[in-house]
Amino acid sequence: MIPGTFDYHRPKSVSEAVALLADLGEDARPLAGGHSLIPMMKLRLAVPRALVDLAAIADLRGVRRAGTDIVIGATTTIAELIASAELAVALPIIRETALVIADPQVRARGTIGGNVANGDPGNDLPALMQCLGASYQIAGHAGTREIAARAFYQGAYFTALAPGEVLTGIRIAPPPAGHGWAYEKLKRKVGDYATAAAALVLTMRGGQVASAAIGLTNVGDTPLFAEDAARILTGSALDKATVDRAVAAAEAITSPASDGRGPAEYRTKMAGVMLRRALVRAAARATH
Repeated sequence: MIPGTFDYHRPKSVSEAVALLADLGEDARPLAGGHSLIPMMKLRLAVPRALVDLAAIADLRGVRRAGTDIVIGATTTIAELIASAELAVALPIIRETALVIADPQVRARGTIGGNVANGDPGNDLPALMQCLGASYQIAGHAGTREIAARAFYQGAYFTALAPGEVLTGIRIAPPPAGHGWAYEKLKRKVGDYATAAAALVLTMRGGQVASAAIGLTNVGDTPLFAEDAARILTGSALDKATVDRAVAAAEAITSPASDGRGPAEYRTKMAGVMLRRALVRAAARATH
């Protein structure tokens, strides 16, 4: 299938990109790695009249420290997340999640910004960003702002981005040293979207859960932040009864579609299974 015709622009700075998007109006779309937008264009589900390619903007790429936080540029590729020594130490769950996104060819071109910004509930990183309490740095004609990942997603392919705005980076406060983490993903084959997936970060103190955060992938119209399930786990020793209650609370917020990955009931139960597996691995990694 072939996309419709469009004009192509390649700005060298964020300000130039924002100005272009403002001038071109709602018919323009920013382009990062292209692995979300281009397939939609080929299917004519997206028909932009202009693309503003962000790849030449050096300020949008890389991983850096900003005080105690880590900031990841929006056009940093998934492969670069995997290779980052900084992330491997401070945020190892990002590498673990990145390794199950698509395949090496896609990871070499696909970007973190494209993965989190287009509102696809099947993408792996949005639920992880909610789990990590990340915030998104956004630039537009009216200036810059930050919005929490937990408040960003409004529906399938609908987000808090206003027309003409560009996501420029992701800011994350790393969990404390000794935290446990896991991303568990069930998929039919390599490169597929998740049937269901769960991201989990927790800390332990004295054999009990001191804090927990849970994100669920592809079991709703948006990534899901399982706040009630995390609250149930907090203060527990991860005994079976408590884990069962937390899993039930996580399953209760899901609303997956029945599709080629299975009926809705199956996908809901698999979200619970993925959370159970993540709990086992995260607890084993956490310093008690």
